Amino acid sequence: MTDAALAEVMRGDRIESRHGGAAVVVDPDGRLVFSAGDVQAPEFPRSAVKALLALPLLEGGAAGRLGLDDAELALACASHTGEARHVSVAASMLHKAGRTEACLECGAHWPTSRTAANALAAAGRAPGSLHNNCSGKHAGFICAAIDAGHDPTGYVRHDHPTMRAATAALGELSGATLDDRNRAIDGCGIPTYAIPLAALSTAFARFGSGAGLSRDRASAAARLRAAAASDPFLVAGRNRFDTRIMTLFGNRVFSKIGAEGIVVAAMPHLGLGFAVKCRDGAPRAAEVAMAALIAPHLTAAEREDPGFRELLNPALTNWTGTRVGEIRSSLGQRV
Repeated sequence: MTDAALAEVMRGDRIESRHGGAAVVVDPDGRLVFSAGDVQAPEFPRSAVKALLALPLLEGGAAGRLGLDDAELALACASHTGEARHVSVAASMLHKAGRTEACLECGAHWPTSRTAANALAAAGRAPGSLHNNCSGKHAGFICAAIDAGHDPTGYVRHDHPTMRAATAALGELSGATLDDRNRAIDGCGIPTYAIPLAALSTAFARFGSGAGLSRDRASAAARLRAAAASDPFLVAGRNRFDTRIMTLFGNRVFSKIGAEGIVVAAMPHLGLGFAVKCRDGAPRAAEVAMAALIAPHLTAAEREDPGFRELLNPALTNWTGTRVGEIRSSLGQRV
């Protein structure tokens, strides 16, 4: 496995740390537009594929029959920070399915938002499963199971009918084989499959453009993209990369992070899919590399937007607020 340099951490004008990995941009047919590193090596996409796993929720009509709104569909794609609105939207999804938090099988953890976690602790409360960053995805699985007449118990298992449908959507969009040989268990309990980074980016080129998808699947993908673009806070949270980049560019960029240094994106109007894996799992490098991959496909004005510059070259400050360095892409002029 050969890694490419993805990002450098600068202190003053000297490189203090480097991050390596792989990055790729493809069209819906999987043709390479750009690649660096080994993009055929299997990688666990983790939460980056939540939107793909949510497709059956719409394709089968469950979202319509249960009356799920755009906020709830955005949360079905989310890795959220456990802020109050995230929790309330997840609870609403369960209520529409006639279920409660007790039905969730994702486990509980403290909100990743420090503000939300502090507020919870100050109130003397412990976190519940609704605070889990994956609660929206899990609520979506429960909605799909209930609507289809399945017992939602055990929906996280790879052989549950609801999970089989979600896995099939991932396999069909990516073109990757998903079986026992490349299956493991994700942090929230559902299966995760190691697939090539190039296949992952192809899946998002198709998710973004609708190319090669059935009418129902293309419509489902468009609805999920629109939901995320209309309320990007719900997809991640305050100051998170996905929320910030989709707030900047609306429906022109769909972005989703996954654990251990994975980021994917789609630019629907260009039919392009993007994927980055930082080998050491650092999100700071993966996010900067993704911004660098997207940058050539923006207008000059968009590239110079202060909000985008903060994603492309985030400043490093010390505890007094003094700027001491920055993180910058190592992909440089290869992009």
